[in-house]
Amino acid sequence: MADSAQTFDLDAYLKRIGWEGERRPDTDTLRAVHLAHLRAVPFENLDPVSGTAPSLDLGDLTAKLVHSRRGGYCYEHNTLFAAALRALGFRVTLLAARVVVGAERIEDRPRTHMALLVEVPGDPQPYLADVGFGAIGSLLEPVPLTADTEFHDAGRRHRLVHVPHRGPLEMWVLQAHRGIGTGAGAGADAGWEAQYAFTTEPFEQPDYEVINWHIATNPRSPFSRRPYVQRLLPGRHLLLDGNRLTETRADGTVTERELTGEAEARRVVEEDFDIAVPAGLTLLDG
Repeated sequence: MADSAQTFDLDAYLKRIGWEGERRPDTDTLRAVHLAHLRAVPFENLDPVSGTAPSLDLGDLTAKLVHSRRGGYCYEHNTLFAAALRALGFRVTLLAARVVVGAERIEDRPRTHMALLVEVPGDPQPYLADVGFGAIGSLLEPVPLTADTEFHDAGRRHRLVHVPHRGPLEMWVLQAHRGIGTGAGAGADAGWEAQYAFTTEPFEQPDYEVINWHIATNPRSPFSRRPYVQRLLPGRHLLLDGNRLTETRADGTVTERELTGEAEARRVVEEDFDIAVPAGLTLLDG
């Protein structure tokens, strides 16, 4: 990926996400492009569901996520986003994180999530960026790599904390606030929930080739067994997990329903998520 700034089609990417601002490597641009990407390109795992490990080649990602009505999961989104940021003049380090939502211990989860550490020219503070975390607790805008400070990113609330571990580098944990307006339900205040843990050790693209193949093809991986699709819309978040469709509104209201069958699932994915379902793919078993 070292030459991605020279080969990446930045014009097509910015058109895809609908961003027309000045192309400056500053914090305002970083935040704006991050949010625009999330609102334009859905999260989906339809290739793994079909039995295929998606390509992380930049040309293939551009064809799929930029020029087609498709999305992807973390390795696809953040590989593409890293290329765009580098083309805009940012320095990007690839990170590998342990998704810890629902885990009792950080060590119980492998490093399977790609996140990004972004350096802004002239700013001594690096930023955690991530357009590929398929969860309601995901970042909407990058946040400074600063511990014990609450950040309000486009209506969501996050913070980073340190936790003890045995390694030589500090272990960071991204937490999302699951209270009013963040998807916990109207009138609820469930406090902070850990999303993923990471160190700032650099990872390289070949590392993700291996992780991507494992997550896409392992029969025990949740991404290979059922569709998992999400889309960020103004004032609401849509999630399809198997046959269950969940809508979370900005005020915390959550509605859920089960889809009735394959025809409805295809219609929802095509129309509500704006994703072209690959030919021959069956979304729901039975």
